[in-house]
Amino acid sequence: MSEMIKRLCIAAVLNVPLFAVSLDGLIAQAMENATVIKKSKAQVEKSRMKRQASKADRFGSIDLVGGFTHYNWARTLAPLTPATIATGAQDVPTTTDMYTMGVRYQVPLFTGFAQTRQVEMDRLAETMADSRLLLTKEQLAYNVASLYLSVLALEEMKDAQQKYVTALTHLERVIAKEVQLGKKARIDLLKAQKERYGAQAYAEVIRGNIEITKASLASLAGVDDVGALQKVRVSIRKPHIALGEIMAKAENLTRIKVAEYGVRRAEKGVRKSESSLLPQVSLEGYYGYNYGDNEPTAVNPSTGWASEKNWQIGVNAKWTVLDFGKRDATIQQAKIAHMEAAFDKEQTLRDLKKSLIEAREKMRQEYANYQSDLKQYALAQASEKIERVRYQNGVSTINDLLYATSQTQLSRAKMIQSKYNYQKGKYYMDYLLEQGSYKMTTKRGKQ
Repeated sequence: MSEMIKRLCIAAVLNVPLFAVSLDGLIAQAMENATVIKKSKAQVEKSRMKRQASKADRFGSIDLVGGFTHYNWARTLAPLTPATIATGAQDVPTTTDMYTMGVRYQVPLFTGFAQTRQVEMDRLAETMADSRLLLTKEQLAYNVASLYLSVLALEEMKDAQQKYVTALTHLERVIAKEVQLGKKARIDLLKAQKERYGAQAYAEVIRGNIEITKASLASLAGVDDVGALQKVRVSIRKPHIALGEIMAKAENLTRIKVAEYGVRRAEKGVRKSESSLLPQVSLEGYYGYNYGDNEPTAVNPSTGWASEKNWQIGVNAKWTVLDFGKRDATIQQAKIAHMEAAFDKEQTLRDLKKSLIEAREKMRQEYANYQSDLKQYALAQASEKIERVRYQNGVSTINDLLYATSQTQLSRAKMIQSKYNYQKGKYYMDYLLEQGSYKMTTKRGKQ
């Protein structure tokens, strides 16, 4: 109990959220609740069901069939054969209203391997859906991390802006006292107040941007509210990225595998379309009954409801000889689709290289920006101290002091922005390389 009280006191003194969510925790929630993940999983299940349907199609179908036919002349319920005619055809019931009911089984015996190719295509489609799910998770993780860092940057900028407002408020009080003593002109006080009002308004803008970004983050993660966020320790180091080694291993990346699966699937599509050049063979069996009200005749005057059993089994074959170019056009379409898939893979590799170069150069730029902003901030702080002393001694004007103070605040804001932009660049590189887990150290709150 005393340990918990001690932690609460430490959290209160350090102004640290006691139950803040970490980046890893928020990404885990997004993987469970995000709509894009649920939709991608549904696509995987849809592909799996389609493959099962293609496999089941090879075993044919069993159907319950029935019908009704009215004839202008009475027909026999069972076909007449020479044996039936010789032994007493007059005993076979006849009717003008015939009902049929039975069971029919149809199964393809040979389709030119079209069904086999379709199953293979659906298997590749299922694999592609699984791979796209992994890519969706990678992209979601990066998007969550990017918005997460945006919130942290805005919160840090808000804290800096609040300190700026506090410093301006203190300066305004000092100037007000000196105006009362006649040491400073009233115009200096008005300028200081104007600067403070502007700083307060901008602090409110930052606060609003934080709420907007948090709402976007909550929507992306599939939660109602993200609450307080844990800090992320950002390590700024000069990036060293061997682009050649990465591209040499690009074939192992999921996005490239998806493109390769597309090429292979299109190739199966070509072979499936060529199956139309081969004969189609199927088996069909039927077992059922013919029903009808017996028509009385001079030989067979009996009436009443009668039925006759009827069953048959047969093999059907069809080989299209001429379709006026339809099959050739279908095959050519499949070949064009295969070419398009190959072009897509080639473009995917090029886009990957472009994205890697973009990510590398942005990291280099943000690293340079951060180093520059760090030096500018230190110089701005020194300039502000000098201008403050000069203003107190009456050597410079209030404009010089306010300008130096604003430049210090601007340098600090730019430094914060470049720091988190550099970290975003690292996460983007991780996303492109499909590493999955972000290389970060979070300051986890004690719960």
